[in-house]
Amino acid sequence: MKILDGIIQRSPTELIDLAEWSNQWQLDLVSEDLLTEKGLFLMVEGNQFSLQQGGKKAPGPVMVDFVSGASAHRRKYGGGSGQSIAKAVGISGAYKPSVLDATAGLGRDGFVLATLGCEITLIERHPVVYLLLKSGLACAQGDLEVADIMARMKLLEGNSIELLANWFELGYEQPDIVYLDPMFPHTTASAEAKKEMKLFRSLVGADVDEDELWAQANEIARCRIVVKRPAKAPPLAGRTPTFVLGGKANRFDIYVKSKVVKA
Repeated sequence: MKILDGIIQRSPTELIDLAEWSNQWQLDLVSEDLLTEKGLFLMVEGNQFSLQQGGKKAPGPVMVDFVSGASAHRRKYGGGSGQSIAKAVGISGAYKPSVLDATAGLGRDGFVLATLGCEITLIERHPVVYLLLKSGLACAQGDLEVADIMARMKLLEGNSIELLANWFELGYEQPDIVYLDPMFPHTTASAEAKKEMKLFRSLVGADVDEDELWAQANEIARCRIVVKRPAKAPPLAGRTPTFVLGGKANRFDIYVKSKVVKA
């Protein structure tokens, strides 16, 4: 089964070897005329990659933009260390924990934590979502307003369960926090979220390996595991959290480690 219906290249890119990547995933470079038909396409404009649904009434593209839009607004007006996510990972005063975001998605939560001073490692297993993240990071690195934030964000491609199982053997440092936000079949009220969630569900589907993911996260987190869940969803893998930070749409389930795990 193909992961996309094709690639539409509007201008050359230096981000990846597009010919090699398209061959690896058995994808064709197709004409932009196909956007009038139903389908899901990777749009390439230089180093800016986006995901575009085809069809006459299709919504606009989904991309990772750390410089403008919602990311810029949250960076400037999001509430700093008073945000629930900051409290969930334990940011306080000079303490800025290192965070492994094992289900990176579009990287928004990782960006917020990096904005607050945390060192963030992002893991994304879906090849298209990984490219969107890689593109967003590359495009933002040259922007003076966020360059220091980008320097605190590192991206890895792969299956988190497999990577975490061999984390120390691969030479990676132990993170203070492992952050999980697995895909859940849940509808949100935001029109923007609906657009992105619809595309993501059609692309990657829901995560079904939460038991293994939680177990591996528990093996390597030094201080705590933080799980973002829809407000009414059951706890991840049926694990009762140490405490919960609630919200209207989402909540954070926090699992505090009973002892320090040494790498």
